[in-house]
Amino acid sequence: MPSQINYVINTRFTVEKGYIVESKRGGGGYIRIMRIRPKSKSELLDELMLLTGNQLTQQASLDYTVRLYEEGLISDREQRLMSKIMHRDILSIPLPMRDQLRAKIFKELLMTLKNS
Repeated sequence: MPSQINYVINTRFTVEKGYIVESKRGGGGYIRIMRIRPKSKSELLDELMLLTGNQLTQQASLDYTVRLYEEGLISDREQRLMSKIMHRDILSIPLPMRDQLRAKIFKELLMTLKNS
């Protein structure tokens, strides 16, 4: 049972989705899940650029685009377009080059959002 709880927490409440998870085991233990709210559009875009790094997985890119949508920075249509561009079927080159290319494309999209 605890492993199922850990799986749910580790897959649903990630940094990519905008959460911080804090936990303490043992007697009086707890799990605290906190949503990270950026102070501004620019702060969120800067944070995502830092988190992206030099490589970006498909799942992380999907989480980031959903977060941008939830924070009101992009429309539903823009979110779907960005997700499609990041998909492995479109970027059909071998790893790790695929994740490197995805990171470069995503950072350019973020810069475009930041400058608009």
